[in-house]
Parts: sequence; structure tokens; C-alpha cells
Amino acid sequence: MNGIILINKPLNYTSHDIVGRVRRVLHTKKVGHCGTLDPMASGVLVVCVNKATKAIQFLTSDDKEYQATLRLGMATDTYDLEGEVLEKVNEPISIDRQQVEEVLRQFLGKQKQLPPIYSAIKVNGKKLYEYAREGKTVEIEPRDIEITDIELLDIKDQEITFRVACSKGTYIRSLCVDIAKKLGYPGCMSALVRTKAGSFSLDQCVTLEQLENNEYTFISLEEAFQEMPTYIIEDENIVLHGKQIPSDLEGQVVIKNKEGKVLAIYEQTGHHTLKNVRGLW
Repeated sequence: MNGIILINKPLNYTSHDIVGRVRRVLHTKKVGHCGTLDPMASGVLVVCVNKATKAIQFLTSDDKEYQATLRLGMATDTYDLEGEVLEKVNEPISIDRQQVEEVLRQFLGKQKQLPPIYSAIKVNGKKLYEYAREGKTVEIEPRDIEITDIELLDIKDQEITFRVACSKGTYIRSLCVDIAKKLGYPGCMSALVRTKAGSFSLDQCVTLEQLENNEYTFISLEEAFQEMPTYIIEDENIVLHGKQIPSDLEGQVVIKNKEGKVLAIYEQTGHHTLKNVRGLW
């Protein structure tokens, strides 16, 4: 039982709840997830089991895709419907499709984003939401993100639904608030579905019911890393002893043996060699 299970996380469950469910079903403690989804969000949750947990750091860094819904006319302290209402617009809101599409296009590319105060980012060893719950102010540093694609899907009443492809670390709640500001209104996120995590998509996921009924399959690390640069090593002992490998391959590289089994993740040193980042055998 080593590999990855893709779960379609339902609403009102934490990512940790899903990990607990997988542990009970598989009777193993060694389970972890890649990329937290808030309780009010659903969709792709990548869950690693046993030896595959060693790969979490590499799978978490993958880009994501979401379908999000922004509600105009209401701002909350959490940037979503679960927070305390800070501002509300009572008069009718009028926006047209062209206006929204023009605003969405302004968010394409690399940029700085201010995370919400209700987030798990740590400042001085303490999570931001802990400061918020204590009523304390803290300086939040903007973070580098990239939005590679964004598309308007629907406008209905005061809600805008859009698809967005983005880098790791992008807060869709913050994006919703920023889009609303550009449109001239307060706003917050009212719904979120993660439709992709790296190369994994929603149509590959199983439900909790399917998990309980053993209607799932493990995805191997070989399949999970199939799009990454690969180096085939003749002598496995080089990797097992953590030795460097001469190569001009750039970035992070999957090291496999002659049978195609993933052994480790290496990365370029800048001196025409690859060094060991993490063994995965």
C-alpha cells in the first residue's frame, strides 16, 4: 500500500479529516495530504500513503486550478462567507460581462498578493489566524504568485464564477477580494472547487463513499512524476549513497533505475551535477 489516492473532498470537511478517514480505511498511520483545502472548499485533494509521503514536498509545489465564485456587495474578515460581515452594499449592483472580463485579464501574470489574515501563514512562529482570533494586528508581507490563466464562466445576480490557474501559494479568497475592489465593490468568496492539482484532475478523484467501499486505485510515484525531467541511473548505489550525478539537466529531476522505478529527486547544483534532495525508495 504505497502510492497516491485522489479524493474529491466534500464541503465541511478539513483536509485533516480526510487524512484521518484514509488512515482508518487503510489501517495505516503514514498518510499525508498535499495542499490544504479549507472546509468550505471542495475538489482535488492529493493524499499520499506510506512511502509516497516522502514525495509530499514535491507534489505540494505543483500549480493548481480552481473554479471560484465571488459574491459582490459584501466584505468579511475571513474573505469568505464564514466570516464576520464588515461591509455590505444594499443597493442593486450592476456589472456587465465585458467589464468583468477586462478586470480579470488585469490579474494575469506574476504579481504580489496579500494573504488573508485568516490563514495558516506563520509570522514570528505564530499563525496569522491566531493573531486574528486574539484581536492583534500584525504586518502581513505580500507574497509572489503567478496567475497563468483566468476565464469568466458565469455572472448571475451579484455572483461571478470564474476559472483560474495559478501557482502554489495563491489565495483565491484574496483574489476574489482584489477583483471586487477593481470592480468598485466590496466582495468575498462564496464557493471554491479545486479542479486540478498539478497533473491530477477532478475526474480522477474518488468520493469518500467510494473510498469506504474500496473503489479506488493507487497512483504510483512513477505516474505522478511522469512529466518531470528524468535521469536513468545504471548503478543504483550512486543514489542509495546520496552521491552527485554528472548532468546538465535543469531544475529538479526524477532519478529512476533501469526498470523505471523512482529512486529519488535530485536537483541541479549549477556546476553540471545533480545533488540528492530526497530519496524515495
